[in-house]
Amino acid sequence: MLYRKIEKIIEDHLKSDSNKIMIVDGARQVGKSFIIRHVGQKLFKNYIEINLLEDFLKDKLFENARTTQDFYLQLSIIAGNKMQQKANTLVFLDEIQVYPHLLTLLKFLKAEDRFTYIASGSLLGVTLANTTSIPIGSIELRHMYPLDFEEFLIANGLNDYAISSFKEKFEKKESLDIQTHNKIMDMFKKFLIVGGLPDAVNSYLNSFNIYNIRKIQDEIHHFYALDASKYDNENKLKIRRIYEMIPSNLENKKKRVRIQEIENKKGKRASNYKDEFDYLINSGIALEVRAISNPTFPLVQSSAKNLLKLYLNDVGLLTNILYKSNINAVLDNEKSINLGSVYECVVASELKAHGYDLYYYDNKAKGEVDFLIDDHSNLSITPIEVKSGKDYTIHSALNNLMSNEDYNIKFGFVLSNEREIYVKNNITYLPIYFVMFF
Repeated sequence: MLYRKIEKIIEDHLKSDSNKIMIVDGARQVGKSFIIRHVGQKLFKNYIEINLLEDFLKDKLFENARTTQDFYLQLSIIAGNKMQQKANTLVFLDEIQVYPHLLTLLKFLKAEDRFTYIASGSLLGVTLANTTSIPIGSIELRHMYPLDFEEFLIANGLNDYAISSFKEKFEKKESLDIQTHNKIMDMFKKFLIVGGLPDAVNSYLNSFNIYNIRKIQDEIHHFYALDASKYDNENKLKIRRIYEMIPSNLENKKKRVRIQEIENKKGKRASNYKDEFDYLINSGIALEVRAISNPTFPLVQSSAKNLLKLYLNDVGLLTNILYKSNINAVLDNEKSINLGSVYECVVASELKAHGYDLYYYDNKAKGEVDFLIDDHSNLSITPIEVKSGKDYTIHSALNNLMSNEDYNIKFGFVLSNEREIYVKNNITYLPIYFVMFF
């Protein structure tokens, strides 16, 4: 079974006497149902799982369950013998976004406190954005993403001691020895190919067959494209078009969404597609990085939505689209192949999984820096430049940004393939795999 950091968060919540019901949100195929099922069956004698999507497609038992009494009655049809005491009964409502009224009902189910509850949703961000009576005080929302690089290393046999040793090196700014660096870089490049979607990771661990891995990724990307247009008849073609444009956008120099190409119409602006962008981002299948021209803390106050970058939520999906089964494009550092978009995609997904909102610096006169994150300790911001080639020391936009005293930037980072860690002009040069500890 794959190690997931969220397992302990779920377990601690279910063991606590919290006055909130946890809802695990995330895109399809990131492992939400599996990890909740694993924890639930471990902790509760009476484990009840209701897949509301299956219910919607078949019996529709919960379609009109508007009161707690209605809910208990329908639940008893499925698992009446397991409806015991709160301490030993867990009710898991999977795919709760199918029935938005159940999100409202959670408040009343919690108030009656007959059982322990947990829920999950695939397009929950979209549903919550369109639900007028969200029981804010009664739910605790947790986002789940594909495996990050640290989880991928653990899946490949690295133990806690090794991970802790690497983290200590990162914190002390000490370089790994050449053999260890080469080993971790090798694993990092394989992570670029496999990504963090659990089915693809398990296939890699079981078969090491790139054909099998790519087949899984093809299927998931296809499902994501369908999901992107399933719930919105008016805008579904535009939503799907924007989603399918992401890889080609990332191969452009600016990597931004090319607004004019969405419908091939002149005069269109980002604001014309606000609902479509929000849909893709809230569904969890795309990661947004918003432009900042005046990088002051906190970043959200000065972000602009008109110069938007979108990344796929999983780097394996991107390398599949770009390179298919020719994995040597990634593994062998082919000189003719620019991995810039791939490296940026994996950094975006790592930072997002670690809880950061994502921004980038854009200034017509001074250039562009790949990522900006809030530095709460110094009430400032931290710039991050990502380099896939040998020119990792060339970054004029980052230099300009760091030298501007008005921004009060204490330090920045350059992530690259290079082993050696050093600090120059308050910029720390790190091997890219250490993004797992940001």
